[in-house]
Formats: sequence, C-alpha cells, structure tokens
Amino acid sequence: MTPEPAPESARFDGYSVLITAAGQGIGAATAHRLAAEGASVLVTDLDAERAAGTAAAIREAGGTADSLACDVADRAAVEAAVAYAVATFGRLDVLVNNAYAVSEDTALFEDETDEAWDRTLDITLSGPFRCARAALPHLVASGRGAIVTIGSVNGEQDFGGHGYSAAKAGLTSLTRTLAGHAGPRGVRVNLVAPGTVRTDAWAGRDAELERAAALYPLGRVGAPEDIAAAVAFLASADAAWITGTTLRVDGGILAVNTGFQQAMAKP
Repeated sequence: MTPEPAPESARFDGYSVLITAAGQGIGAATAHRLAAEGASVLVTDLDAERAAGTAAAIREAGGTADSLACDVADRAAVEAAVAYAVATFGRLDVLVNNAYAVSEDTALFEDETDEAWDRTLDITLSGPFRCARAALPHLVASGRGAIVTIGSVNGEQDFGGHGYSAAKAGLTSLTRTLAGHAGPRGVRVNLVAPGTVRTDAWAGRDAELERAAALYPLGRVGAPEDIAAAVAFLASADAAWITGTTLRVDGGILAVNTGFQQAMAKP
C-alpha cells in the first residue's frame, strides 16, 4: 500500500524546475509533485510525446508546465533545454537529473560489449554531468539553486547490472564533489538512492516484484511518488542546510538483510 500524497503547499511558488526523463515513472511523479507545490516545470524526455503528455496532465490539474524533447547524451540538446527553461519561466532554480540507461548483463562478464557499457555510462553518468554543467550558472544566479539526482541502491551494493551500478556509484561521487564546488556559490547538490520502484520498466513482471517486496523490511516495493516526495524535500528550503548527501529511499533494504534472516530462520 502506497502512502497518500502530502497536502499541497506552496514550497515552490516562483520556482522554475527542469526535470529529465519526466515523461513517465519517477520523473513524471516528480514533475507532478513539484508543480502541485507551485513550481513551473519544464518536462523533458527523449520521447517528445511522453514529455508533452506529462506537461498536459500537469496543466489539466491546474499547474504550470511546458515540455521539450531532450537527449541528455547530446550537449547541444541539453544546453537548449536549459536555455528554453530560462526563456520560458524567466529563471532556473532546480535541476532534477533522472535520465538513465541500462542493459542486461551478459552471462559472462568478458562478453560485455563496449557499446552497451558506453551507452549506459554516457546517459546515466555523463548525462547528469552535461545537465549540471549547463544549468549551474543559472542555479547560481537564482540564489536558491538545487540539483537533485536520482541514483540507486545499486550504487552502494550489488543488485546486478555492471554498467548501471558503476554509473550510479559514479553519481554518488559526483554529488559529493559538485556539492563542494557549488556550495560556496549558493547551490546545493544531493542524490536520492531508490530501491526497487514499480515503474513501466517492471511492466509484466509482477511476480518478480512480489518476490522483491518480501525482501524489504517495509513489506513493499516503492512507488514513484515515494521518490518524488524525497526529491521535493531535497529541492526545497526545508533542506537548506543539506548538501552532498545521499538519501536512501529504499524501504530499508540496505539497512536490513531480510533475505539472510529468512534463510537462517528456524523451521
């Protein structure tokens, strides 16, 4: 059972937000959450129609949103998206890095291809680098700038996925180093590390999600809204003295080895 959304507030009145890969899943939930709290949101996605759909739903709910196709692997597209957000909303206060790529591990590590590895790192790790580089001058100018990146528990523990896990671990390190650089300029940089979240990536895999849920101390896998709530906190003034941190939103899976406890339980 997922929690009821928090009551709408105005924490982000006057804020301009850019979110990558916000056409569905965690990105879309985050766009809806921040817009419900007053933000003007630029919804970007590799799929222009998905981005437009999220933005239209936000407007139908009474929020402010626009959309733009953006490939985070393309520096020119990233810079154009940042420029569009500033031109449309007059400023940029928050960047949410959500785009990622993942490929299935081969049976043997030595059979992994350069192409799969390079694509995963280019989008998952280098994409947020490109976005932060383009956005940072505007976030500094806003006087309340924040970057929130979506990492993963894969960056802290082995859940499979060589390239994906390496990229997410890299984001944790980038969060720390960028926080040190940007903090004196008034910009906070943090990362949310989700556990298993029920998104379209898990479509048709309900049995797997049920097995995964049994390993979580809180008894369920996450919902996109769980992650959106954490992003909203870190992006807001409520987290004004928090930077360089990784916030685990993982149902306790990194804290408690439920699988081991179950295996060792007396019959």
